[in-house]
Amino acid sequence: MSHCTQAVAGRLAGNVHTNECGTAIAVQQGCACFGPRLGSSPQAMLDYPRLEAIVRAAGRMALAQWPGHGHAPDVWDKGSDDPVSAADLAVDAFLKAELGALLPSAGWLSEETADTADRLDRSLCWVVDPIDGTRDFVRGRSGWCVSVALVSAGRALIGMIDAPVRGEMWIATAGRGATRNGVPLVASTRDTLPGARVPADSLPKVDADLVMVDRPNSIALRIAMVAANEADLLATLRWGFEWDIAAACLIAREAGAAVSDAFGVPFDFNKRDPRAFGLLVTAPAIHTAAVARLAERAARLV
Repeated sequence: MSHCTQAVAGRLAGNVHTNECGTAIAVQQGCACFGPRLGSSPQAMLDYPRLEAIVRAAGRMALAQWPGHGHAPDVWDKGSDDPVSAADLAVDAFLKAELGALLPSAGWLSEETADTADRLDRSLCWVVDPIDGTRDFVRGRSGWCVSVALVSAGRALIGMIDAPVRGEMWIATAGRGATRNGVPLVASTRDTLPGARVPADSLPKVDADLVMVDRPNSIALRIAMVAANEADLLATLRWGFEWDIAAACLIAREAGAAVSDAFGVPFDFNKRDPRAFGLLVTAPAIHTAAVARLAERAARLV
């Protein structure tokens, strides 16, 4: 175990609450205990400071190979114009080892690890994208991050995103809010769809009434923009994967945003097929209008 992940939390008794997915969470000084609400297995202690240290260390590992600092990691195409770098694989291996040591009972689902069905039998599962936004990473741009979520019963319990070039650490815990660099997040409260800010490089004519804002390559960072009230709407109409969105969707939801697939259906995570069609993250008051606007396009594509 690396020095950066030594346990530093106290063991003082704390409060217990039950989140929406029926998992008891006992929050202590810098720690949280996770375990099934019912069942005979003991709860596994999750050390929050250690988890944050692991995610930050993964960000530093990626940053040490980032072309924006003059490095030149090996890059190749996995197919269908899907780049991957040696940094992706190194960070993935680091996270799998460290998170596995942190919570041995949890399953594992990651973009850069071959999937196995055994995660489906676990009550907890790590859902990880070691570098979300690889295109920006390999081009030396800042729009990438490390994304880590802990999932139980289809819902994210914890989400952390580290964007080291931007100096941003995003953290959310189910039922306890979301922060960026320790500052609580409050999502957009826009109440009309026309004029909504969208992270985009271009928009179709039918959406010309929307306003384009900066678009990082990382979908997680685009979701987080809605959480931070830097955008009002994020929509995609394509098949995507859980590892891209699990952490960021919790961050957005805990900040007060509405989060669903393209048809307005809430996400389930750690499914046998870890895909979903489309993504819609919005200010709550415009979510219904956004679903209606996208409905015909989504139906044609699915």
